[in-house]
Amino acid sequence: MYPGHWARVTPDKPAIINSVTREQLTFKELDDQSNQLAQLLYAQGLRRGDHIALFMENQLAYFVVAWAATRSGLYLTPVNRYLNAEETGYILNDCGARAIIVSASISEAEDIETHAPDCQIRLSLNGGHPGFEDFDNALKSYPAEPLAEQPVGAMMPYSSGTTGRPKGIIRPLSEQHIDDAEFNNGALQTALWDFNDSTVYLSPAPLYHTAPYSFCMAAISLGGTVVMMPKFDALGALQAIDEFAVTHSQWVPTMFSRMLKLDVDRSDFNLGSLKVAIHAAAPCPKQVKQQMLDWWGDVIYEYYAGSELNGLTHVTPTEWRDKPGTVGKPFMGILHICDEEGNELPAGEAGLVYFEQPGASFEYHNDSDKTLGTRHPEHPTWSALGDVGYVDEDGYLFLTDRATFMIISGGVNIYPQEIEDAMVMHPKVKDVAVIGVPNEEMGEEVKAIVELEPGLEESDAVAEELMTYVREHVAHYKCPRSIDFMEELPRSEAGKLYKRQLKDLYWGDNKSRIL
Repeated sequence: MYPGHWARVTPDKPAIINSVTREQLTFKELDDQSNQLAQLLYAQGLRRGDHIALFMENQLAYFVVAWAATRSGLYLTPVNRYLNAEETGYILNDCGARAIIVSASISEAEDIETHAPDCQIRLSLNGGHPGFEDFDNALKSYPAEPLAEQPVGAMMPYSSGTTGRPKGIIRPLSEQHIDDAEFNNGALQTALWDFNDSTVYLSPAPLYHTAPYSFCMAAISLGGTVVMMPKFDALGALQAIDEFAVTHSQWVPTMFSRMLKLDVDRSDFNLGSLKVAIHAAAPCPKQVKQQMLDWWGDVIYEYYAGSELNGLTHVTPTEWRDKPGTVGKPFMGILHICDEEGNELPAGEAGLVYFEQPGASFEYHNDSDKTLGTRHPEHPTWSALGDVGYVDEDGYLFLTDRATFMIISGGVNIYPQEIEDAMVMHPKVKDVAVIGVPNEEMGEEVKAIVELEPGLEESDAVAEELMTYVREHVAHYKCPRSIDFMEELPRSEAGKLYKRQLKDLYWGDNKSRIL
């Protein structure tokens, strides 16, 4: 089902509510406006398989654009709203976006024409940017009627890798049309967490991430209401659950930590409506999850999956209590734990986590080598995303490491290579390694370890100079929180950087700074 169905059945029911402003879009308004945008894009020549991009913070219009793409057979790429113009331009060029919709608050939008000149259709909400047409005025020229044909579109997220540049994750489009009776955009959510037309789903995370986007779209498809937080606020989240009688929600562990630390009387909030609170995106400390279960009760479910959706494990609250730390059993795909040569390992031995899923495919856009690198050397239907773990004797998966040394800070993936590539260009930097180091609240924070050019001495002034430099080249949330200096970084004669040695200095028994 899709908004058009619910616009006929429950036209005045809220499809989305802004938890702070209380603004809302009804199903009829969402259906009408997404039809108008679909008509506009079609009139501009976009057809099934073309690409558009969305560059804005959380707001109601996000879903107008999302559903316009979904009902037009288009690929939609949500862009991280904290990327700078150069990074955004790379993504627009790489995916071949022909249209981009931005909000007035995105100042970087004004440089998009310079960095992505082929993206000719540019619309701006809530006030214009130079070179952009006003979104609301543009929609007024088009009827709120469905296109003659409504092929199903898809999200195409971008996920960075160890090669530095972000890579688009693309899957073949469905052969379905959005008004087909069998179209079901919320099958997973229904099967695992009983989403339905009575669901009130709280979304506290940025919509440019795959999971928040997908879960919101599923809730709307099934006739439920999405309560969208403009940005996460621990107190505001509890108030939203209480005020809107939220039944379902999704979190990252950092959000749990911040709510647990609130100095409030917990009895002031009625959380009794909560049936399911899902968490994913990053490992959750056992003690944090246990405290949340003690507070919220057995409503906390967990899944493990990547944006590539090559497989998925799931664990219920009862299962987790029996096996603390597990991310569950496979729900999608068959698990295989393999060594570096691809040999399967027995229960209890850690290795690379593969999912076998015949018929399910994903590719990294414009990067066949990276795509091939995820596949098992002998079984092309097995794929791995770089995580290391083991299964116990009962088939439950436990994650132990990330082979690619990706940094997860507050549930957000940060990839060191991109930062290293920027920093090494500074004339004072001979070599650099970027790693994640412990942070009590965020899980990890970004640290750069720098080897300076010969004859230069480390100092606070040099560190600040490097900080300023890197902020000019990558999004601020990726920038190192601190810089340490080292006389010589540990590299092999072949040039391989031994990051494990560096990480052990911060994560092992020796927590001292390198100075």
